[in-house]
Amino acid sequence: MRQLTLDRLDELSLEGMKRALKAQLANPATRDLSFEDRLELLLQAESELRQEKRLATRVKRAGVRQNARLEELDYRAMRKLDRSLLDSLASCRWIKEKRNVILVGPTGIGKTFLSSALTLKACEEGFAARYYRAPRLLHELEIARADGTHKSKLASLARVDLVVLDDWLVAPPSDGHRRDLLEMLDDRYDGKSTMICSQLPVEHWHEAIGDPTLADAILDRLVHNAYRLEIQGESLRKTRGLAQAEIGIIDKTTKA
Repeated sequence: MRQLTLDRLDELSLEGMKRALKAQLANPATRDLSFEDRLELLLQAESELRQEKRLATRVKRAGVRQNARLEELDYRAMRKLDRSLLDSLASCRWIKEKRNVILVGPTGIGKTFLSSALTLKACEEGFAARYYRAPRLLHELEIARADGTHKSKLASLARVDLVVLDDWLVAPPSDGHRRDLLEMLDDRYDGKSTMICSQLPVEHWHEAIGDPTLADAILDRLVHNAYRLEIQGESLRKTRGLAQAEIGIIDKTTKA
């Protein structure tokens, strides 16, 4: 009878309940629980497993570049980081408010780590997210325009709660890229959230975009309702590289 019950749970794809029932059967202490209490434990196990699977799916679709957590953030390395603002962003209220976030700082300072951590936090809170390197996304939109899937690609982006564009303006955009950025940001304006990561200070974006008219339109939809985090400090890649070099020197000295 027990095996039939377990098989039936398999048929119904109730994996969490099956695991919990096996645990109950192996634990004599559960025999003292009422039927209602045992059933509640089974339902709770199924609910928790489904939540874990939904989160795993959201994280996979997001395509974040690092498995980063805000709890692991090194505030000492990231100088002048507004901790109170970061704590506020961690609540994901900004996504509910349909606002944007701009992360600016030199290369290697930890922008990708921070943006990945905020994206993972959004996934944990139930939001759909997509993480892109801006040049790669613009290339994908260029291909989509050529093969006739451009409208559907933009429509798909417009439905995502959070789109992250890393390496923003790392290279001068073409006219087609500028128009794609405007279309995408116009679709998302006041409806969804966008996060930008850039080495270039915001005051230089207008010039970097190139076309004054399109630059005005793009920045109007992106900057004015955005929270800004400016990060200063030594390159984490550089400092880690120096630390590893020092370890190597110490190791060689010890061996000698």
